[in-house]
Formats: sequence, C-alpha cells, structure tokens
Amino acid sequence: MESAELTVRVATPADAAELLRVIREAFSARRPVDPPADALSDEVADIERDLVEGTGVVVEADGRMVAGVLLELDGDTVTLRRVSVVPEAAGHGVARDMIASALTVAADLGARRARLVARTEFPELIGWWTEHGFEVLEPAPHGVWMGRDLPVVLDVPTADDMRDLGRRLAGLLRAGDVIVATGDLGAGKTTLTQGIGEGLDVQGPVISPTFVISRVHPPKAAGPALVHVDAYRLGAASELADIDLDASLSDAVTLIEWGSGLAEWLADDRLEIDILRGQSSDERTVFLTGVGPRWAGALDDLRRQP
Repeated sequence: MESAELTVRVATPADAAELLRVIREAFSARRPVDPPADALSDEVADIERDLVEGTGVVVEADGRMVAGVLLELDGDTVTLRRVSVVPEAAGHGVARDMIASALTVAADLGARRARLVARTEFPELIGWWTEHGFEVLEPAPHGVWMGRDLPVVLDVPTADDMRDLGRRLAGLLRAGDVIVATGDLGAGKTTLTQGIGEGLDVQGPVISPTFVISRVHPPKAAGPALVHVDAYRLGAASELADIDLDASLSDAVTLIEWGSGLAEWLADDRLEIDILRGQSSDERTVFLTGVGPRWAGALDDLRRQP
C-alpha cells in the first residue's frame, strides 16, 4: 500500500458490486458481534439503490477499490453508512482521506452536519471518530450516534477577498483558539492571517514568520494577542513542542501555517483551514472545519454570507 497510487472519487451505481465486495471484506474482518452487522446481509441491489438515492465515496489503490462509504442525505444532515476499508489497506490513512472527501462532498451538496452510528463493541472505532472531530450525541440501538459539523466551503476570488475573510473570521475568535492553516506555497495563508490580525486589531506588520518560526503580535487595546507560527521547516510535532506554545495558548489566538499533521495535539477544539488554488491566479477555495464542541455551529453565519 505504501507505493500504491490512491484515487478518491465519488461513487456511481456502476460501483455497487465492487463496493459490496469492499463492505463484506471490511465487516467480515471485524470481531463478531451480536446481532451481526446489517452490512453483512447487503446485496448488490441494496448498494445500487443507496447510490441512486444518495451518493458515496470510494478509494482505489492502483485501480482496485479498497475503501468506500455511503452517504444518505436528509435535509441538512448526512448519515455516513457502511464505512469500509479492506484489511490490507487499514492503517495507511485511507479512512482519513476518504472521510475528509466524503464530508466535503456532503458540504457541497448542502449538508451542514454529519452523523453515524458506532457500535459500542468497538471502542477503538469510537475513539477514531472522536479524533476526527465527531462527538457522541445519544444512544442508538447497539451503539451510539456520533456527529459533527461539516466544513464551510467558500469561494474566494481575490487576495482582497481573502483578507476580508480573515477579518470576518476574527469576529468569531477568542483567546485560546487554535487555527491550523494548510495550503500550497502562495495559496494565501499569510494573506488570510493578515486579515485576522486586522480584525483582532493587533500590532503588525503580520508577515510570514518562516525564518523565525513564530511571531507574537500583541493587541493594540483589549482582546487577545495573535501568535503566528510557520511550521514549514519543522519535521515533527516534537519540534513544534520545543517552541513552547503552551505558555501563550490560553491568552492568545494561535495560528499555525503548514500545521496539518503537526499541530493537532495543541488543542482538541480547533479551526482547521485548507486553501486550494482555483483556475485563475488569485481564485481560491477555502475549507473551514471546526473541530470540537467550541466550534459546534460557530461557523454557520459564514455559510450565509456571500
């Protein structure tokens, strides 16, 4: 799997037979439970119907399907069903990438929240979902309902619009918030941070701290400071720990550029921002994902803003 070329894509009804194979392999490899998982009694017609009435996401390794999930849309809520990864693909980040894509697909279709049922016999799975932003909501038959908000997806046409988005985000921020920003070189992470700095009314200028790793921008008046970190040159979370950000976390807004995979340990509640380039030189698509109770519903106003 390490050298395999992975492709994540939206499923079609023509994928029903292959997806059923993946579901059966994945669920058969789990510890036996009583009653058995409903997934083990699925037929091709069931999966085909689910893909016609809803949608799904699959992962292929060198052209062979190795993971899949069904998405059932009901108003502004999407239910994840039949989350499956074949045994040989487990432990390679396939599930993480698939679920991230599935949540983005659901958000593009207008959903605002996602939910699923996790069996209580598999506490390790409940833990995995918790690590990926889901929280236990209420009991379900033979398990628990878990849920989370979906990413807010915004089209940002120009650099000025990116800075304005930062100013709007600043209105939602408070001391103790952690932001993990991801995007290619030149994607607009620093431009977004400049807008956040303007909105928080901190001392500037706010520029990329690549060569000094981190900069602290004190507030001009009331409000939190902005701690701006560039983790581009860091190779491990332990190197980020050496900066001793813990000392200022509770009193400041901390934003870590290039922080994905390195900074999540800083806070269970955090705002994750992914910036993707568009077709034009300035156009960007920004994905805002609130993780943890702090961000439950906090981004809803941004969904309604142009």
